[in-house]
Amino acid sequence: MTPLLSTDAVPRAQRLAYWTDMICNVYVQLGCDPVRGERPGDFQGSIHQHALPGLDLSVVRSEPQRVLRTPGHIARSGDDCFLVSIQARGRGVVRQDGRDAMLQPGDFALYDSTRPYELLFESRFAQIVLKLPGERLRGELRDTQALTATTVSGREGAGHLLLGMVRTLHEDVHRLPPASALAVAQGVQSILVAGLQSLPAARVPAPSRLAAYHLARVKQCIEERLCDPELSVSRLAAGLGVSASHIHRVFRSEPLTPAQYIWEQRLQACSRDLLDPRLAGRPVADIAYGRGFSDAAHFSRAFRERFGRTPREWRRQQAAPTAGTE
Repeated sequence: MTPLLSTDAVPRAQRLAYWTDMICNVYVQLGCDPVRGERPGDFQGSIHQHALPGLDLSVVRSEPQRVLRTPGHIARSGDDCFLVSIQARGRGVVRQDGRDAMLQPGDFALYDSTRPYELLFESRFAQIVLKLPGERLRGELRDTQALTATTVSGREGAGHLLLGMVRTLHEDVHRLPPASALAVAQGVQSILVAGLQSLPAARVPAPSRLAAYHLARVKQCIEERLCDPELSVSRLAAGLGVSASHIHRVFRSEPLTPAQYIWEQRLQACSRDLLDPRLAGRPVADIAYGRGFSDAAHFSRAFRERFGRTPREWRRQQAAPTAGTE
């Protein structure tokens, strides 16, 4: 069941403190103050959560407020995630890294929990918020610090597609089996990345056809040999008849090094296998070994760091599909 958290659950005098606790538990450690002189007892807000495989989605509806993540909050919690605010109603401001993103309904902006930020809403508002592990998005995008607190329009291009997909996901998530939810969550991330890549700060010269061919060839070889625990950059180079330095040059414009890319592909493959009902009877260790990992304990730690859950916790999503409430 998708939790609905609301300030209506507590006495009026406790509402603002309860709200602050809620947003800290759902997102990261934060401070929150009402704006325009509203009294704490008049504060109202709700958060409707959906925990999807690899993606946390929530819908926030609340009174005017100012939210701060300060260096003190960061020091007290080691959260490393990206958050994406998609404005659904009202207007908002996302401030980080010396920039202000002004959000109107349909727009979205990215912010990073590892650095201070501020969110400002001067009237009642509603937002859809996506929360993703930091390393995952850094594996898709270069120089993420240049992309924070920058408005991506929801009225055209990838921003418009993202808004439509996320709204559909919010409405239909309880009908999706976990393996399908994972595929949709990955699709949401791909569209998010496309929207961020449309920003001026993300634009880089397109690779030549020859460079694109070499990169595709190396990635295809990695995919074919992913189950080989001995796969490395040097073995990959030997198999392709090129030098290791050539492999590194091919990946020079990519956000991940060749070794990091191999590691990421293995973890992604395991995440899909663990949600595949056809593999429900296969031990977790066997799935890890089948994707090239050679140490079950190391795999489990790496998986938790990457996805925020142990492999067994991740697999339990298949046994207990999400039910929804509206």
